[in-house]
Amino acid sequence: MKTIRLMTVGGVIAYRALFNWTRPSIFIGTLLVGPLFQLLFFAYLGRQLQVADDRFYIVGNAVLSATLACVFGGTLAVGNERRYGTLGHVLLSPRSRTALFLGRALPYAGNGLLIAAFTLSASALMLGLRIPLSALPGLMLAMATGSLACSFFGLTLGALGLRLRDVWVISNVAVALLMLLTGVNVPKAGLPGWMVAIGNYLPITHAAEAARRFAAGSDFATAAPELAREALIGLGYAVLAAALLKIFELESRRTASLETL
Repeated sequence: MKTIRLMTVGGVIAYRALFNWTRPSIFIGTLLVGPLFQLLFFAYLGRQLQVADDRFYIVGNAVLSATLACVFGGTLAVGNERRYGTLGHVLLSPRSRTALFLGRALPYAGNGLLIAAFTLSASALMLGLRIPLSALPGLMLAMATGSLACSFFGLTLGALGLRLRDVWVISNVAVALLMLLTGVNVPKAGLPGWMVAIGNYLPITHAAEAARRFAAGSDFATAAPELAREALIGLGYAVLAAALLKIFELESRRTASLETL
């Protein structure tokens, strides 16, 4: 129970302290309006080029919309501790740093789910897409799984902040790669084989595919394999993030470079 409390309460406090938005207008403009306009751009571009139908872009980009908060949130969860000079206090805590940092992914995953649900609802109303009510639980599960996997992916990038001076370039590149390689805007059949191979190991890829199956009216059994792959990828990034944080912590203590910017 202490570990669960550490992960949940500590994650919420860190979210409030380290996620940089000062006014609701910034949150709405950056994390809600921005992804919605991105979705509309690709939906109308897809119509013009006749690459895929609206359902393909609406569902795919709704899942993708969570990446901005999740990737940068995970990065901020570690990077801003170092930037603000509080990382040493965190690492001196007698509690498990692994549980502490992994718990920080949870609020960002919840934030990502909120953004994805808003983007899906708003775009479906604007573009006239009808989604069966029976598909909504599956869609929410797919978006939640993708958001959690993406948050652990962001935490993995944030772990690099213990060694690198600037992780923001990496985060920006990572968000662009998720847009390009996960098949949310370009069908996998139109991507080179090496892009598809890389995308299969990135978050969002399988969550978007599962969400499309639910939106098309498929049952849970049909989408379950993709959900399982997404969950495994999320677990893999969680383990990788925990390992990198531990390794870089020990190395930073050895070289006295913990808070060197």
